Amino acid sequence: MKIATIIIRSLIGLLLLFASISYFLHLFPEPPLEGNMKIFNDGIKASGYLMPLVKIVELLCGLSFITGKFNKLSFILLMPISINILFTHICLAPEGIPVAAFLFVGNIFLIYTKWDSYKGLFEA
Repeated sequence: MKIATIIIRSLIGLLLLFASISYFLHLFPEPPLEGNMKIFNDGIKASGYLMPLVKIVELLCGLSFITGKFNKLSFILLMPISINILFTHICLAPEGIPVAAFLFVGNIFLIYTKWDSYKGLFEA
């Protein structure tokens, strides 16, 4: 179980680092969006949604996952982001579902490995 945890944590960390660094450094051109995904993306930009803030959280979580420091906090911080990514791909861009599902299920698995630390959050 410990080896699986390290592998999944490292893969998710690398994924998060790649996504956030490529966003900030513009390593790749943005792919042309079509249909509902374009409308969704234009709506996010028009609303003033703080995408850089989300990418900063992804960067910090990726660093945390890779270094192994502050993991319990990072697992919780990443959960709403991974849910948002998953549902965006389910509803608007099905070609990205495998990566989004890996991120979400991997995050659930990592939370499960530290479940004793989170039990207090669910007590009345």
